[in-house]
Amino acid sequence: MKVVTMSQVPKKPHVSPLFTGPEVTVQPLTPDSKDYNMTIVSFGKGVRNKFHIHESDQVLLVTSGTGIVATEKEQHVVKVGDLIFIPAGEKHWHGATKDSEFAHISLTRADSKTTQVEQ
Repeated sequence: MKVVTMSQVPKKPHVSPLFTGPEVTVQPLTPDSKDYNMTIVSFGKGVRNKFHIHESDQVLLVTSGTGIVATEKEQHVVKVGDLIFIPAGEKHWHGATKDSEFAHISLTRADSKTTQVEQ
């Protein structure tokens, strides 16, 4: 068993062409898991990721701020405590609103690949 105190996991800058800005940090919560990838992802105001898909289902749990989660057909404003289920292969994006920072815990299968897709 291992107990992780989220506030003690260092935030690491995360630069990727998948994001619209550099104000993104990650805190990996399950680096030793063979089955799951659980990470806190924090976005600066107005920063989001681009349309992408995952090979596995993805679950997001909003931990701070106000964000947007969207597919090609719908868009939702999400707040602390909201849980979002995104099925494997669903084209989507998520990130902060223009006036709020935003963070969520992301859970995917450990071997799941993320692929950016055209809008």
